[in-house]
Amino acid sequence: MFSGEGRIMERLRIKAQAKINLGLDVLAKRPDGYHELRMIMQSVSLHDEIYLTAESEPGIRLWTDAPGLPADERNLAYRAAALLMEEFKIGRGLRIDLYKKIPIAAGLAGGSTDAAAVLKGVSRMFDLGLSEEELQKRGVRLGADIPYCIMMGTALAEGIGEKLSRLPAAPRCHVLLVKPPVDVSTGFVYGNLKADRLKEHPDIDRQIAAIRSGDLKKMADLMGNVLETVTIPAHPVIQELKDEMRRLGAAGAMMSGSGPTVFGLFGDEARAKEAYGRMKRGRGKDCAVILTELL
Repeated sequence: MFSGEGRIMERLRIKAQAKINLGLDVLAKRPDGYHELRMIMQSVSLHDEIYLTAESEPGIRLWTDAPGLPADERNLAYRAAALLMEEFKIGRGLRIDLYKKIPIAAGLAGGSTDAAAVLKGVSRMFDLGLSEEELQKRGVRLGADIPYCIMMGTALAEGIGEKLSRLPAAPRCHVLLVKPPVDVSTGFVYGNLKADRLKEHPDIDRQIAAIRSGDLKKMADLMGNVLETVTIPAHPVIQELKDEMRRLGAAGAMMSGSGPTVFGLFGDEARAKEAYGRMKRGRGKDCAVILTELL
């Protein structure tokens, strides 16, 4: 039971970093209905901002500046706070102010990273002393991406995404993100993926070797996401964006996660800014266009 009233931090500001997948392979569909994955996960500097405030009245209140985003137990950040506050019987209340900068339903782990940040923040605010591993064990109950979002950085994710191995930092580069105006359901993507019929798989091991050697070009050349076999036929704009980014000088371009966001990697800052400007002018009315970098 929580009894550290004197150690409460009354207010805490935390960042929730977005992620991209540098490689995403699906090995098989498991008997339990989940898919066996092998992915290279990478944090970027784009982030949501979250403010936690301890309140005297029990309960959780969530406010967000994102229209249409649930502010109750349907929100992963709310559920993350509830998980720890119920387990440790925290008698104080908590207000969560969530400022969204990560596009919603974009394949960038926006909901998962918010939940991960709240788990870390609640543990720190109420002095629960939970280790990264202890937080990850709780986080996976809410979502498979949450353990990685607690770890952050560059990592190999296996299983359903919860088995993590930290990797050396990927080569520094600029990342152009473009989210087209289409909705992609993760359930639809995995439900229509024919894992046993995939003809090509990304070479995750060679990509890890490229990361270890700091070779941006090779790392980008080896990028691959098997989920594109479902999303691109359903939403051809994803392929259009990949091709456009390559024409603008990206070392590589790929869809992140189950989409629909496409990212391009640029080793040269000037070229990245030029590509951002051209994408913003050409696609900015319909698409979210963001220039960021690997974290």
